[in-house]
Amino acid sequence: MKKLLTTFLAGSLVLSNAFTFTAAQEEQSFEGEAVSVGVASEYEEDTWQVVVDKAAEEGIEVELVLFTDYVQPNIALNDGSVDLNAFQHVAFLDEWNEANDGDLVPLGFTYVAPIRVYSEQYASLDELQDGDVVAIPNDPTNGGRALLALELAGVIEVDDAAGVLPTVDDVTANDLNLEFEELEAAQLPNALPDVAVAIINNNFALDAGLSVDDAIFSDGDDIESLAADYKNVIATRGADVDNALYQRIVELYQSEEVAAKLDEVSEGADLPAWSDSDTYPIEVDAEGAENESDDSAEEESTEESESEDAE
Repeated sequence: MKKLLTTFLAGSLVLSNAFTFTAAQEEQSFEGEAVSVGVASEYEEDTWQVVVDKAAEEGIEVELVLFTDYVQPNIALNDGSVDLNAFQHVAFLDEWNEANDGDLVPLGFTYVAPIRVYSEQYASLDELQDGDVVAIPNDPTNGGRALLALELAGVIEVDDAAGVLPTVDDVTANDLNLEFEELEAAQLPNALPDVAVAIINNNFALDAGLSVDDAIFSDGDDIESLAADYKNVIATRGADVDNALYQRIVELYQSEEVAAKLDEVSEGADLPAWSDSDTYPIEVDAEGAENESDDSAEEESTEESESEDAE
């Protein structure tokens, strides 16, 4: 099985900036300062309330701005209506930047919402039979991720050149002659009785009464091999990547208290995506190739339709 690997560009300048931020934040007080953060669901709002409370202890006022879709948060961030947003993974952010000539930057990881495989016929992907029908989302982001999940599980192989947005045409090995049925993401749970397996995003699975324990595979089972592109982030404008206050908000999010709240509100479905080896700001190599500066920093790390494109 080929594994898609996405590496962080951990150059010496970026690493130096990370040390500078840490040192500055140890000495700097942000008493009396304020930050606005755009979120796109009450689910996110509940998790971020932990950050609001932690920041208040340091004299920082964090205002949560709740949006009802996955379009407005980036528009608001881009035009300065909010300082940060936290609702999307890197792949969604990259697509938005490209489509809107944007300059939004991921500052730090929040969580990963694994995409999971469900079946009413099988207890394991090892039971798949020749010619079985596999239902996947029909949107580029989640459809591509579904195929990569099957590759991660050793079921198929996908052309590495397709990056994180492969299509069915990019499947290079399919020993079981699986037939892929591309459906609206919200309809996938309804298709379960008629297909061998369906690959379903968290929100649609949970809305349909499926649980994490019902899944027969998750691309979060091997989180170190999951592309960084599918990890959710706190984002800001390119001009603000050196803002120490914003970096402090990232640090407050990446805490044990937030991890515990995330587990509570998602019922164990979502997983913390940050690690001690993260660099600030995050820079993801879209080509998936190792950058020479990774060696100099001696750091390397490997890495979700309307309501789930961003997660």
